[in-house]
Amino acid sequence: MTTKRPQQQAQKPSQPARREDRLKAALKANLKRRKDQARSRKDAAEEEQEN
Repeated sequence: MTTKRPQQQAQKPSQPARREDRLKAALKANLKRRKDQARSRKDAAEEEQEN
């Protein structure tokens, strides 16, 4: 015979954890956007120097 364990319900993250997750996602998106901007500026500057 096997014993049945009660199913563990996925617990909702607490309020501070959800906020932290949102902030992490926003920071990651911001960093990606800034890196993309820096690459674009670098490429434009290199192209300008070639001409």
